[in-house]
Amino acid sequence: MSELINNSENRKKLLKHLILQLHEGTAPEQVRSQLMSLMQKIPYGEIVEVEQELINEGLPETEVIKLCDMHGKVLEGNIDHTFAKEVPEGHPVDTFKKENAELAKVVEQLNNLLVEIIANNRQRKADGMGEYLNKLKAMLNALMDVDKHYQRKENLLFPFLEKKNITGPPKVMWAKHDETRDKLKAAIEACNSEAIADMDDFQSAVEYLFKPATEAITDMIMKEEEILFPMTLDLLTELDWYEIYEQTLEIGFCLYDPQVEWHPEGAETHESHSKIDENMIQLPSGSFTPHELNALLNTLPFDLTFVDKDDKVRYFTQSEERIFARNRAILKRDVRLCHPPSSVHIVDQIIEDFKTGKQDRAPFWINLHGKFIHIEYFAVRDEKGEYQGTLEVSQDLTNLRALEGEQRLLSYGR
Repeated sequence: MSELINNSENRKKLLKHLILQLHEGTAPEQVRSQLMSLMQKIPYGEIVEVEQELINEGLPETEVIKLCDMHGKVLEGNIDHTFAKEVPEGHPVDTFKKENAELAKVVEQLNNLLVEIIANNRQRKADGMGEYLNKLKAMLNALMDVDKHYQRKENLLFPFLEKKNITGPPKVMWAKHDETRDKLKAAIEACNSEAIADMDDFQSAVEYLFKPATEAITDMIMKEEEILFPMTLDLLTELDWYEIYEQTLEIGFCLYDPQVEWHPEGAETHESHSKIDENMIQLPSGSFTPHELNALLNTLPFDLTFVDKDDKVRYFTQSEERIFARNRAILKRDVRLCHPPSSVHIVDQIIEDFKTGKQDRAPFWINLHGKFIHIEYFAVRDEKGEYQGTLEVSQDLTNLRALEGEQRLLSYGR
């Protein structure tokens, strides 16, 4: 049996077999016992490989999500980290772990408070829940800060895993994030409800509201530190991590602010590492080919016209259903010459107000040939707030204004 366990391929086959048994409902307690006794120390990479293989072979992701907690509890403490890499202070994983330590402290404080409330049940009924509820809400709101921790995983870390063709486990983990968020929100809403203050059996609130929320956070900490972080440290390069590090401030931190900056060796060649394709239009949040960008702008459900800071028309979209006709003859013309004399004074006022900073937008709406048309002008400013031009946005809102009720299911209009 030891030969079977020590062989990686056979160990993964056995792990997959046992997880599928859990999925099929075959004597769960017996399967847990087999996992504990047979798997002993499991390298963290094998857990991810098996989950990805199960999804590739057709096991629905929803089922993997259900199994995630079950086999996670079984494997807790039985995953081999012998070859796990260490990280320097300030590294994104170091920050994730220190955030986890702060989350764990709040969870412990919250659990201790719940024990105190239950122990003082008689006094609680006599004195009311006011002070206790204030403490509960403060701790739950602190835990809700985990949203930024999860957002950094979802939007910064997971895309790098997807580039390595690891798509299933991130989806499963993202779903668990959403479950945790929902449980925290439910617990917070309960604290804002008068009903909880009148509960005779506070133990029920603990079992059905507070405990699920704290356990969800604790379980995710285990999954991150036992599996996710060691695995990503093996897969991602220092420059991959530096890309994550550079974008982290856009999302923010959870209960902890890094004390040192992290600048890995080779970061100065970061730009050459991320070689820019000269055929692409590079923007801070992504890139397009000129063909893609033109198609995207012409697909927008409204018309755009851009007038630069020198009052010259520089661009307009060319969708099939433009509201106001445009042709290339207006390009580089003074915007005042593109309007009838009777409305030039309005154009002048809008531009002047935008340039001086007095206004940032100017909306209008009209009825035109039986359609309700909304027209709005926006001051375009750069990151320093300096005026760069004016954007005109025109949209036919006739059909949108007629909407009623809800449409929650997929239904294509004809």
